[in-house]
Amino acid sequence: MTVDSGAAGRTAMIIGGTGQIGSAAARRLAADGWSVLVAHRGRNFGDTALADLDVTTVRLDRDDTDALLALARGRDLILDTVAYEPKHADQLAALAGDVGSLVVISTASVYIGREGGYLDIVTGPDDFPEYPLPLRETDPTVDNAERTYSPLKAAMERRLLGVEDLPVSILRPGAIHGPFSPALREWFFIKRALDGRRTVLLSDDGGNRFSTSATVNIAELVALCADHPGRRVLNAVDEDDVSVAEIAHAVYAALDQEVEVVTFAGPPVNEVGGTPWSVAHPLLLSMAAAIVELGYRQPVPYRAAVADAVDWAVREVRAGERRGQGWEQVFPTLAQRAAADRWFDYEAEDAFLAGR
Repeated sequence: MTVDSGAAGRTAMIIGGTGQIGSAAARRLAADGWSVLVAHRGRNFGDTALADLDVTTVRLDRDDTDALLALARGRDLILDTVAYEPKHADQLAALAGDVGSLVVISTASVYIGREGGYLDIVTGPDDFPEYPLPLRETDPTVDNAERTYSPLKAAMERRLLGVEDLPVSILRPGAIHGPFSPALREWFFIKRALDGRRTVLLSDDGGNRFSTSATVNIAELVALCADHPGRRVLNAVDEDDVSVAEIAHAVYAALDQEVEVVTFAGPPVNEVGGTPWSVAHPLLLSMAAAIVELGYRQPVPYRAAVADAVDWAVREVRAGERRGQGWEQVFPTLAQRAAADRWFDYEAEDAFLAGR
């Protein structure tokens, strides 16, 4: 399929387009002159600014293959943000020869460590994989029959890459951040700042490193893959390689507040000192392939990108408060994770500090 060199007149469809990556990609493409169709399950679009651009929405059941293909065929770009298993690859395979560029979001968790471990089977710091640094797209990925997240994503990748005449670019992000994020790891520090906590306690000397991925930077890669169709796998992470201590400082700075970061050696103690980015060994991905193959240049540094996520999160919580809702109602999935992992056990943190 021939793709025009200019964006004007080109059409894109985003599957799962109301989430964090879909919203950023829709904004990036529409601002560049693309006509964008966002397919979703009925969720309201969070980015109201897109109403002023050439973005339309349609409800779609992902399992309705006939409807999906009818909407997707003939478009210059299909971005699938929600595919996660081989049956989704089989759906997309039917677009071979009938789409300009297909971009599918995978995950950095498909990589395996030197001893064969991967994130899905981690039970604690002692069995956390030790990865090559930095991870490159040619490093091995999990390959087994387990029906958990990472093996399914990896199997989907292999299935897609085996389809002839399918210009598919698979992107592997790390810890995703940006407006409209359901994960919102940054809330770990945002809520502390809003609660007046000026001290943050971090294990492992605050040096944990888990590659972050700003949605605005992922969107830039999507646009480049649209301009340069091909069959490839690319990492999709921020080049900043920030530590968890640097993340804490960046979030507090975005809120115009200061923070004292207190660290201690070794892993978290009964969850104290742990964070959503805590990893026993660094998980860092290389962006060299995207730079060489696509001429990628990171458009937004980490501190600027995370400030946008922080601003959005605070606005959402304040809007919820005006409706009489707490943050748990605004971010229900996040609240469940925070409770399970004891994100805000201030009493335990204070006791730990007092006992040092």
